[in-house]
Amino acid sequence: MQRFQTVTEQTEHNTMKTINSAQNEQLKQLNKLLNQSKIRRQLGLAAIEGVHLLDSLLQTQQMPLKIYIPEHRLPHPDVQTLINKLPENLQRECCIVVANGLLQKITTLNQADDIISVIKRPTQHTLPEQEDCVVLENVQDPGNIGTVLRSAAAAGIHNIVLNKGCADAFSPKVLRAGMGAHFLLNIVEQADLLDWATRYQRPILITLLNQQSISLYHHDLPLKTPCAWVFGNEGSGVSPTLAQHATYTVKIPMLGKTESLNIAMAATVCLFEQMRQRLQD
Repeated sequence: MQRFQTVTEQTEHNTMKTINSAQNEQLKQLNKLLNQSKIRRQLGLAAIEGVHLLDSLLQTQQMPLKIYIPEHRLPHPDVQTLINKLPENLQRECCIVVANGLLQKITTLNQADDIISVIKRPTQHTLPEQEDCVVLENVQDPGNIGTVLRSAAAAGIHNIVLNKGCADAFSPKVLRAGMGAHFLLNIVEQADLLDWATRYQRPILITLLNQQSISLYHHDLPLKTPCAWVFGNEGSGVSPTLAQHATYTVKIPMLGKTESLNIAMAATVCLFEQMRQRLQD
């Protein structure tokens, strides 16, 4: 297994390590973290881009492993504020100043030269059997996954389950779309959803457009007690084999002529209707 390598080209820069070459091995590893899900999984790491995501991480009392700071960004107040949130020993150990332009060559952001931080991927927890959860099957658009995670966190849902057909939940695009929600959630990836469905002890709600589906606003839906929401692939929806495990199939009523909603929009509508009902108690 590969290991995240230490800096090989460094000098002291206000007590911080510095990198001045695009050929630095640590930058090469960082490039792989940003672009290869296989490497992210092998190393148990992820890379977050920008000040906002790092600030969201620190607000949860979690700490990064490394922070790569473009030289021109170091004096900026927002960067200094984040650095000052770190314990003094971590300021020296994990903050690395990178010569201007080097990070811009590997970032997934367009026309950006901002800080990039390396974090540990959270430890995989056991699959929820009785708690509220959102389950994603074969959802491949990173923006959709990130938006669902953000909506789930906002609606008070802690557990997220994804199968192997989903995009990497810790890819840079998903992390950006999640806007810090990742650091508030228990995310279980590459799950066997059929096995999970046989073990889950609460109602399973699956969004499907068919005659048997009941309205999201129907009084029989058990939204005030723990349940699982399942959302499927952007084009084909939830697979027939998983749909067989549904306690309820649900549709979102629409007055307009649009036939369906984007998965992220549909998930948000469902989760916030659930939250609305619970807030009434």
